[in-house]
Amino acid sequence: MPDEGPRPPRPPHPSQAQGGPRHGAALSGAVALVTGASTGIGRHLVEGLAARGMAVAGLARTEDRLRTAMAEVADATGARTLAVAADVTDRASVEAATAQVVAELGQVDLLVNNAGLIDEFEAPVWEADADQWWEVVSSHIRGAQLTIRALVPWMVLRNRGRVVNIASGMGTRGEPDYSAYSVAKTGLMRLTESLAAALEGSDVRAFDVAPGVVDTPMTRSMHMWQGFTDWTPPERVVEIVAAIAAGELDQWSGRFVRAGKDDLDVLRSTSPQDAARQLRLRPYGGADPLG
Repeated sequence: MPDEGPRPPRPPHPSQAQGGPRHGAALSGAVALVTGASTGIGRHLVEGLAARGMAVAGLARTEDRLRTAMAEVADATGARTLAVAADVTDRASVEAATAQVVAELGQVDLLVNNAGLIDEFEAPVWEADADQWWEVVSSHIRGAQLTIRALVPWMVLRNRGRVVNIASGMGTRGEPDYSAYSVAKTGLMRLTESLAAALEGSDVRAFDVAPGVVDTPMTRSMHMWQGFTDWTPPERVVEIVAAIAAGELDQWSGRFVRAGKDDLDVLRSTSPQDAARQLRLRPYGGADPLG
């Protein structure tokens, strides 16, 4: 691969489109890549997608834990799995990891950008450690951009693929104590919308999926969730991502859906209009020149 990497081809005109979404049982044999796969939501997604017949590659930084998790999923589901240690914020690492996945499993049909850090301490922006703050932002946005850059060009060439960025309600508002995470998730939502717009006319789509508050080591570490009990079942996250992979929610491309709140049947039957479930400025009144 040249140093600058492949240039993404432009999506074909709808009249030139071939292929099509994978529905239902057709997920069997498809290939998924999940980042942040060794624990938490990523681990649930790996197992849920594997149980539906997908071959699943997992990326994470801690190799031993990742290999253990992927082996456990393979044993439990009988699916083919692959563990690839990689730092999603390192370009060379991502390019090597994705090349290995394609070489061993085949072209990726579903990319799930789940990897990402959280602010080390609950603190306002001016008290946050500058390096750790930026590391959080980079883990979500640079990590997603690098995997998209590595895999989406080939999805476009095949005219088939789905990208899911794991979003958060914190990305829809300012969060005083977790500012880096909030900024990162807001940026990730804008990245999803930009990607979806660039892919218009092809059968490659991009989505924001907010998992809600799933009981994971990360959420347990956050003081704001101490004593919380109304956890979102991880199965709800898996169901939405699987429906996206099967091409059942294509009308939601470039938009935000939320596991545990959104009913899957309602999502399937609803075609959102205008800027529904997208980030926009609200006018201050009828005289607002930006309204």
